Amino acid sequence: MAHSQGCPLTTHVLNTAQGVPGAQLPLSLHRLEPGTASWTLLASGITNGDGRCPGLLTWDEFLPGMYKMRFETGQYWQVLGESSFYPYVEIVFNITDPSQKYHVPLLLSRFSYSTYRGS
Repeated sequence: MAHSQGCPLTTHVLNTAQGVPGAQLPLSLHRLEPGTASWTLLASGITNGDGRCPGLLTWDEFLPGMYKMRFETGQYWQVLGESSFYPYVEIVFNITDPSQKYHVPLLLSRFSYSTYRGS
């Protein structure tokens, strides 16, 4: 199947408390194995200066299923000299059509976070 350039699954972390990208935030991507309760680590990385982590998956690796992005938010805030209520954030989501592009942003402050499905 031919796809446009780029990764089929992207993320963008925004530090809404300071109005800046969430740079240098460690994260990992996992997929739930069908028929089990075990998560398989697919990729890990650190957000760049723009708060993005490009190249998490290729189109060939992107399959239907349940995925989880784990963001190490406690570590991120600690590096900034701040404390955080959330030591990590896990966003769990379903992919039903892997021919589409999915964008899963994280809007983050020390005491709250939100996310949505972008494209």
